[in-house]
Amino acid sequence: MAETYSEIALDHFRNPRNAGTMHDADGAASVENPASGAVVSLQLRIVHERVVHAMFQAQGCTATIAAASALTEMVSGLPVAAAGAVTRAEVEDMLGGLPPARRHAAALARDAVRAAIADFRARVGA
Repeated sequence: MAETYSEIALDHFRNPRNAGTMHDADGAASVENPASGAVVSLQLRIVHERVVHAMFQAQGCTATIAAASALTEMVSGLPVAAAGAVTRAEVEDMLGGLPPARRHAAALARDAVRAAIADFRARVGA
C-alpha cells in the first residue's frame, strides 16, 4: 500500500522553508534516527529568550524533510521554553498528518529542536 501524504506535507517537501545553514547560530544540533538513517540538523537564532529564526538541513524521506521544514515555521517567534515543548503530535498536525510508518520524522524534528535548545543553554550557561 502506498504512503499517502497531505498536500501540506508535500508542499513542505517540495518547497522546504528555511532550508540551509545559519552561520553563528545561538543553538545548533544534529540528530539521527539510527533505524532509518534520517538526519536533521537544526540551527536557531535566539534573542531575549525567543527563537527569532530557525534553519535546517535534512537527509531522509519525504516526511523527514517536511517535518523539519514545518518545525522551523512552528518555532520561529516562540519563546525558547515553548519551542522546546513542541510535541511530535503538533508537528504531525502542522503537516496535516503523516503515514503511521513515517511518524518517526516528526519525533526527529522534535528531538532536533530540543537538542538545539540544550546547545543554546550550554553556551549561555543556563
